[in-house]
Amino acid sequence: MKNRKARVLKPVRPNEGLEAAYRKRLESLIDDMNASIAWWVEAAYKQNKPHLAHDASSTNEMARVIRSLGQRWRGKFDEEAPNLAWWFGKSAMSRADKSFQQALGSAGISVKFALTRAANDVLQATVAENVSLIKSIPAEYFSQIEGMVFRSIAQGRDVGGLAEQLRETFGVTRRRASLIARTENGKATANITRVRQEGLGITQAQWLHSRGGKHPRKSHVEASGKIYEISKGMLIDGEYIRPGELINCRCVCRSIIPGLDG
Repeated sequence: MKNRKARVLKPVRPNEGLEAAYRKRLESLIDDMNASIAWWVEAAYKQNKPHLAHDASSTNEMARVIRSLGQRWRGKFDEEAPNLAWWFGKSAMSRADKSFQQALGSAGISVKFALTRAANDVLQATVAENVSLIKSIPAEYFSQIEGMVFRSIAQGRDVGGLAEQLRETFGVTRRRASLIARTENGKATANITRVRQEGLGITQAQWLHSRGGKHPRKSHVEASGKIYEISKGMLIDGEYIRPGELINCRCVCRSIIPGLDG
């Protein structure tokens, strides 16, 4: 048997279509929530504005409206979170597996992946994390809204000023949804790929920087092309990590198939 050099496979990249679809679903929930909050809060503020500075009952009424809206939309997100997280988790696994199968196939290796215990652990963890993140969206949103409304009351601002602040908060929340979709897509893809690599006995991978993003991490750029142990990760900025694990990390890896001696 002839000696065969180690082969470096094509990287398994997060599926951009899945990221866009996940972001769109999150944004749809956020858009509905924001439209409801903007209408009810602005209407209540207009109704109570003449007495806000001198009438505690008006302030209490605004607090009641915000609490009621918060309870309603937290319930809505709590209801939607499990189904959305399961859809995302299973979709991420399916797409990562398909991409890895294609990379292996280009090297002449045919594999059919099953839902092993390790793969199921990754799926369950992905779903749990995304349920928590989805539920955190209205919690963070209403925390900001509540503080904003009461500051407007204390400062005697008109409804126009409040409406502008509501729009700004809406923009921040939408951008957070985009960050969640991008980060979780990358993380899920990385974790699923790692489990499949380990299941095939692949022990090493090559870090590959995406060259994307306006402010790339210098240490991740410098890591590009370097080899690391999959079970351990690469030591970067004082900790062992793998591509795609950190928030907004777009890095990926290339599996290394060892050569054969003969």
